[in-house]
Amino acid sequence: MATIDHAVTALRAGELIAFPTETVYGLGANAADADAVARIFALKGRPPDHPLIVHIRAQDQLQQWAADIPPVAARLAAKFWPGPLTLILPRAAHVNTVVTGGQDSIGIRVPAHPIAQQLLGAFGGAIAAPSANRYGRLSPTSAAHVREEFGDAVRIVLDGGESPIGLESTIVACLGNVARLLRPGVITRTQIEQIVGRLAEGGGDAPRAPGDRPQHYAPFTPLELIGGDRIEASAAEFSSGERKIAVLAMRPAARPLTHVTWVDAGAKPANYAHNLYHHLRTLDRLGCTRILVEVPPAREEWSAVLDRLQRASAQDRPVGMDCG
Repeated sequence: MATIDHAVTALRAGELIAFPTETVYGLGANAADADAVARIFALKGRPPDHPLIVHIRAQDQLQQWAADIPPVAARLAAKFWPGPLTLILPRAAHVNTVVTGGQDSIGIRVPAHPIAQQLLGAFGGAIAAPSANRYGRLSPTSAAHVREEFGDAVRIVLDGGESPIGLESTIVACLGNVARLLRPGVITRTQIEQIVGRLAEGGGDAPRAPGDRPQHYAPFTPLELIGGDRIEASAAEFSSGERKIAVLAMRPAARPLTHVTWVDAGAKPANYAHNLYHHLRTLDRLGCTRILVEVPPAREEWSAVLDRLQRASAQDRPVGMDCG
């Protein structure tokens, strides 16, 4: 079994590793090694303009990577770090733009997972890490998912069990001392606004951020969002002609449906989010013609789940599309 010492040795040698965080598993490289960081893009098939998130051990390392820490960012970091929050800040001048996707801003977070904390402490530096999956595919929430994605291409995979949260971090841009929500996560808009006041709206001048592409977080099987009042009728319709259909719903099926695999994911937001990528991976293996997903409620506690499902269901996504 891979150990922290193995992972630190690999990072210092310019290799890639995979490690658990409380959100999803990350594919990590020494953030100060531009060649190693470039290997992340190559292995994932990630566009070079799609920035990475730099993971640090504690807030006191922030000034090594950011040129300016505006007050709104300092308040958010003090409240939510370690935790599932990524802050977008002006990058320090020495930071190679391969990490930032060519931008003058950088995404940084302090993960809360104990293995990630041990790894960062033992390594002593920062780790650039998007999610440990092929670009655009479902994020991994277990070591087994990482091995399914990359096999022997990633020699060191630290196994921390299932990711406690199961969805990627909330991303907030804090440029010019203005806070703007770029990606919803388990830390909600309301929680953020309780710390920094009303968030800026609009995104025309917002920096690029991980997971901001319209098509993302997708299984290989086409996925379609269906209203809860139509889910059974749609499943029956799509499965006509003996076509295999998968359903991810928030309740049990009212009646048996031939050629339909039905998964009841429940109606508790935290449990649903924790299991979402596991369920979609399971259904993706069945060889179905379509995955039908019941649309979750339009409430704030479901916003991160809905964001991921809307991107997963976007049409005309390229095959082999990251979810960092």
